Amino acid sequence: MRLRVVVYNIRGFRDGLGNVAELVAGYEPDVLLLNETGRRGQLRRLARTLGMEVAADPRAYLQRRVKNAVLARTPWRIIEHRLHRFERSERFYPRGALMAHLGRSGFRVWALAVHLGLSPAERRRHVQELTDRAAGLPGAVLIGGDLNELADRRAAAWMGERYWDVWLLGGDASGETFPASDPTARIDFLFVSEGIRVERAIVAGSPLAASASDHRPVVAELSLPEPRAT
Repeated sequence: MRLRVVVYNIRGFRDGLGNVAELVAGYEPDVLLLNETGRRGQLRRLARTLGMEVAADPRAYLQRRVKNAVLARTPWRIIEHRLHRFERSERFYPRGALMAHLGRSGFRVWALAVHLGLSPAERRRHVQELTDRAAGLPGAVLIGGDLNELADRRAAAWMGERYWDVWLLGGDASGETFPASDPTARIDFLFVSEGIRVERAIVAGSPLAASASDHRPVVAELSLPEPRAT
């Protein structure tokens, strides 16, 4: 089963919802993992424009939002979703993982959208918490988002020791995603669990990708393992 996944930090639509929608639509993703999703109404508008179902953070009284989201395109559907808030996160910019269980005609996959913080110590704590939580998920797992650090730093390396970094298996060129106008750093990642085959991974290179956000999206073509007969 082929699966196209896009990972994108959209900077709260500050560069225009229409620009984000146009850029993403050109890649026709089955699954879209988003960071910095802005206001709920804008996120719902994006989902409607793209014809995708959206799983976002639930409303929480007296708590700041963790603005990650997972979107899925028919025939994929969102079976369930939940937000995991990382412990000891920055009070005014809480971090976490939006976890969505997706399914279609016998296939199941967990998709996690994550955005790590600016402090190296915080990032290290949170990826350990993330992989502990992901280890209990059955079946195929996708973990994507803005890690705010390079692949050779400790948090990204921790992820790479436990999941496959799609760029290392199928990446085209060097993979820099930030800043979008002239990328010099690969800080946006997609990791996959054992058994998922990476066919190809690219970073969007169109003129629109340089201006729709301050990050460029990562686009991956994956093949999911066939479900086991029971």
